[in-house]
Amino acid sequence: MIKRLFTFSALLLAATSQALHAASDKPNILLICVDDLKPNIGCYGDALAKTPNLDRLAARGMRFDLAFCNQAVCAPSRNNLLLGSRSTSLGIYNLSDNFRKAVPDAVTLPQYFKQHGWRAEAIGKILHTGHGNHDDEASWSVPPIKDKVVEYLDPVNSANGKLTREEAFFSNQKLGKIRTLPKGAAWENLDVPDNAYADGRIADAGIRSLQAAKAKPDEPLFLALGFVKPHLPFTAPRQYWEMHDRSAFALAQRTTPPDGAPEYAGKTLGELNNYTPIPENPPLTEDTQRTLIHGYYAAVSFMDAQLGRVLDELDRLELAQNTIIVLWGDHGWHLGDHGMWTKHTNYEQANRIPLFIIAPGVTQPGSHTRQPAETVDVLPTLVELAGLPKHPGPQPLDGTSLVPVLKDPSVRVRAYATHAFPRQRDGKQVMGRAIRTERYRLVEWKEPGTAPETADLELYDYQEDPLETHNLAESQASVVKELRNLLQEQPEAARLPKQP
Repeated sequence: MIKRLFTFSALLLAATSQALHAASDKPNILLICVDDLKPNIGCYGDALAKTPNLDRLAARGMRFDLAFCNQAVCAPSRNNLLLGSRSTSLGIYNLSDNFRKAVPDAVTLPQYFKQHGWRAEAIGKILHTGHGNHDDEASWSVPPIKDKVVEYLDPVNSANGKLTREEAFFSNQKLGKIRTLPKGAAWENLDVPDNAYADGRIADAGIRSLQAAKAKPDEPLFLALGFVKPHLPFTAPRQYWEMHDRSAFALAQRTTPPDGAPEYAGKTLGELNNYTPIPENPPLTEDTQRTLIHGYYAAVSFMDAQLGRVLDELDRLELAQNTIIVLWGDHGWHLGDHGMWTKHTNYEQANRIPLFIIAPGVTQPGSHTRQPAETVDVLPTLVELAGLPKHPGPQPLDGTSLVPVLKDPSVRVRAYATHAFPRQRDGKQVMGRAIRTERYRLVEWKEPGTAPETADLELYDYQEDPLETHNLAESQASVVKELRNLLQEQPEAARLPKQP
């Protein structure tokens, strides 16, 4: 009897010890950020995409089919991710203002993990550096590893080796003289190895970081890995161009703005104007359009291959079972739809993003959901998955944890997502605040703080009109009323505080 009791006590002690050990384990975090990536990915149903590694990553956990950025421009969107704050809460809507101008004492997502014992590293493009903006030293345990966003290997494509406009923007050079600089090429197709371009080198550095983490099992890693493609210019090794049949790409079905939309709500070429052989004004030739679409897909395939190298090393090192992975695109990209290119609108192609969350023991492999998700939801979701206390701020925390959805794809934690973009109307800035439900998008355009009746409205039904051909705001009064009531749940858009 005594022997049995001793055996039982030993087993109980061992089980308790194992439980305590498991409770003390901190998962690694791999946050993969991809610049300008829309859901033109195989697992989202794009038959022309060549994305085997994105597809296999999605198959490990949950794919969000209705995920949206909070603003379709690089710097604000990355602020939204790392602070969990919408642009409309921060009052920062441009590329040049650093988020600490609005909230000096903000605690970013990696900074919060760093405070709780993680080693926080950034490789590639995480926060936006360029256009006068800079990274954030407080967020990381070691200085971030940066690489080029705009890069050419053939001097012919950079005006014979000169500093081009977009190179200057992204390296914070000659910012007051951008228009005096030459334009670089919008694409480059060369037979070169993968690490001749930034994403290959970013993958190399990410692999080294994982190897170092394996050697230090008692120090959990928060690795933010930022791939730069498919951001312009579409510079990818030739093998990725050759993966795609150029003739298979269809040009946009709808090349004019939605009927009845405010004229100021859209755009045309945007940043393409800083590249050759793009004309100053549209239209683009069919050949140019097809090359841009081809280049976008080639750049995605190039990035996908680099992601695959990182995933292979994660598996080889046997780190995957203790690593939470999030893959996030900072915003979408217009490929000629509505006659628009790049981002910077409130329309679907600019705002819908890919989002995968892989949490071993929580997410069911191969699952997906139609829960409307926002970029700001990533922060509270990772905090909860890691078992950390709720983030206290001081920045506004606008996100909702998606953990209940990760456990059950049918659960709904919120009925809609929100996003915004500013525009000029009659010489004054108006804010387009949007509500996106599973079926509809409402955009309300007005000056912050002014009466509701001063607003211009857009309404689109993605069940009946997925190409956004008609603004239905005047004909669907009941839907408009319902969605405006939801919009009133959100505060008015903030303006950036003036600095002394």
